[in-house]
Amino acid sequence: MDAFIFQKINDLALKSLWIDGLMIFLADPFSYIVVFCLFLFVVFNFEKHKSMVIRAFIAGVLSRGIAEIIRFLSGRPRPFVENHVNLLLNNIDSQSFPSGHASFFFGISTVVFLYNKKIGSLFFIASFLISIARVYCGIHWPADILAGALVGIFSGVLLAKILRRSKK
Repeated sequence: MDAFIFQKINDLALKSLWIDGLMIFLADPFSYIVVFCLFLFVVFNFEKHKSMVIRAFIAGVLSRGIAEIIRFLSGRPRPFVENHVNLLLNNIDSQSFPSGHASFFFGISTVVFLYNKKIGSLFFIASFLISIARVYCGIHWPADILAGALVGIFSGVLLAKILRRSKK
């Protein structure tokens, strides 16, 4: 099922220069814009958003760390290693499961969502776009994205619960 869904998404690549360019942008440079937007919260209202931004980055780093441990243990190759895919981004031949990008950005999105539902929803949409673009570009399996998203959401919720308990 994972390979089937991957193939359906990745087969869309190399058919439209415009869509390919958009997906390449979403898969890589867009992530820097998302992080920059988080910093804008601090710039425009430091005291109000300071705690959220710090917690969001802690959740992102925590979830990325968990993803890296799982990735080390799983050893699942990226789609382009053993298959013919439409590869739009150069990527190193490393383990694929779970997606570090998905875990990081869904971790951040979870914390932002817990602070502000509207802005958090935008971060979740951005996380989804980054993640699906990485499948489109041929560097992740859909299961990598799903697992990364679950690790990120779990990390964000866990961090929120730990910090809530520490306040009491």
